[in-house]
Amino acid sequence: MDKEKVAEILTEIGTLLELKGENPFKTRAYSNAARTLEGLAEPLEKLVAEQRLGELKGFGEALVEKITTLVTTGKLPYYEELKASVPPGLVEMLRIPGLGPKKVKKMHDELGVDTVEKLEAACQAGQVAALDGFGEKTQAKILEGIQFSRTYASKHHLSQALVVAEPVLESLRGHPDVIRCSTAGSVRRFKEVIGDIDFLVSSKKPAAVIEFFTSQPGILNVSAKGETKASVILTGGIQADLRVVSDAEYPFALAYFTGSKEHNIVMRQRAIARGLRLNEYGLFKSTEETRDPKLLVPCKTEEDIFQTLDLPYIPPELREDHGEFTAGEKDELPRLIEWTDLRGSLHNHSNWSDGRDTLEAIAAHMAELGCDYWAITDHSRASFQANGLDPARLRQQLKAVATVNKTYADEGSDFRLLTGTEVDVLKERLDFDDDLLAELDVVVASLHVAGSDEADNTKRLIRAAENPFVHMIGHLTGRLLLERDAQKLNQHAVIDACAATGTWIELNANPYRFDMDWRLWQYAKGKGVKCVINCDAHRLEHAGFLRLGAGIARKGWLTKDDVINTLPLAKLKKELGKKRGTGGQP
Repeated sequence: MDKEKVAEILTEIGTLLELKGENPFKTRAYSNAARTLEGLAEPLEKLVAEQRLGELKGFGEALVEKITTLVTTGKLPYYEELKASVPPGLVEMLRIPGLGPKKVKKMHDELGVDTVEKLEAACQAGQVAALDGFGEKTQAKILEGIQFSRTYASKHHLSQALVVAEPVLESLRGHPDVIRCSTAGSVRRFKEVIGDIDFLVSSKKPAAVIEFFTSQPGILNVSAKGETKASVILTGGIQADLRVVSDAEYPFALAYFTGSKEHNIVMRQRAIARGLRLNEYGLFKSTEETRDPKLLVPCKTEEDIFQTLDLPYIPPELREDHGEFTAGEKDELPRLIEWTDLRGSLHNHSNWSDGRDTLEAIAAHMAELGCDYWAITDHSRASFQANGLDPARLRQQLKAVATVNKTYADEGSDFRLLTGTEVDVLKERLDFDDDLLAELDVVVASLHVAGSDEADNTKRLIRAAENPFVHMIGHLTGRLLLERDAQKLNQHAVIDACAATGTWIELNANPYRFDMDWRLWQYAKGKGVKCVINCDAHRLEHAGFLRLGAGIARKGWLTKDDVINTLPLAKLKKELGKKRGTGGQP
């Protein structure tokens, strides 16, 4: 068992112990141990094999024994017994926004609440508000949280869908009876949140493909299985549907099942206007519903369908009826950015704040990936929960970055770390003074603690954009997809302010954020605002978010020229210097 999984189990043990009312020092020991393991610079298996776990701070004999058991056997009886002793409904309640173990335990102890349904009933009866330390406001928030959780119960993050979909798709591609195959639906359109995964296959032997699909590893349950269709539940509880069609039908089925519904409606209307009928089975020389092969207009690809309807090929990401038809008719569809156009990320964290990895490890990994640069923008002091840096520590970090960069320069490498900060936008000012910001290569200004007033939040971000040392606004709305709604904010006003001041806006590529939303990038682009696709990386593997961010940028109609971090380092430095008027010497 790897260290990530071990850390996950240790965190869960701490939560379960807290639900049982154990000593807080004991519960905290497990969460602290989990963080320590996540930050290890060497393999956990090596520490276990060499019996050096006990050398880690806070790792007593009992903890060492449990971790060793997990690593060597993949199981831990203590964990299984603890999990069995806690009603599963209590753990489920923790998924409700704003509810922690202490509150859940109190409601369980005093009201006998052990399921979400019982919790809802207790709130509706006013029993929760009557508890000491709760009140009407807390009760109302719990009811809102329950509704929020139910609304998104069948929704999944795009990244989760891709992780389970891509291995299945690769398996289908390798099957001898599969002619063509693809994902479809919201996954192919790269929606930030998806409901289920659609697979489409063309084959002369659909039964063989269906049998192969339903026997794939990672399938938890087969919910439907027919001659040309099947539905399964994949890892993570995501439903996946497969449809098998003939190869002649494949282009039409792919276009139809990719959607969106709104895009398809316009496509069908265009067909009717040309005396044709378009559906999932084909494009026919008739305005009546038909599947007569004699009337079929032959199209070997989706491109042929668009061409027949007097349109250039419209990439799947743009098929939302958000202007793609007008642009297509004017031959103004953009050449969308590719993730391989990106040269690095300008918003990332190290173990100086709440990241996991050292500057040296980050530089080595990103250089090996082929990046030109990677900015270190650790949190400022106001983000104390994230171990934010004060001015003294930040200046120490600048020296540490310089040391790393000298190593690469001495070796003849062009890769460089960039210095920076993710500075908190406070109510009346930024968390760092301008003289310190002036010493940095990159400044990201982020609103981490928003107020309840839209006007105030908007004013704070506009003020940040007007600061000559701020290069970009980070994760504009602060949303966490499926977890936390966007903060109250006049986004168009902030975009306008960024346009007026030459401030960039981040497309935060963390799959829980994808913030700023793709629906606003056409407006921002029209105003001349540049995008920065940032990983907001907290560990090395988060570099993979660049691919996700590029997909969302494509959905926002962005090209290579619209995105700042497609520039090589020398040109990037010139752009960084423009706002503060230093002629490319930030």
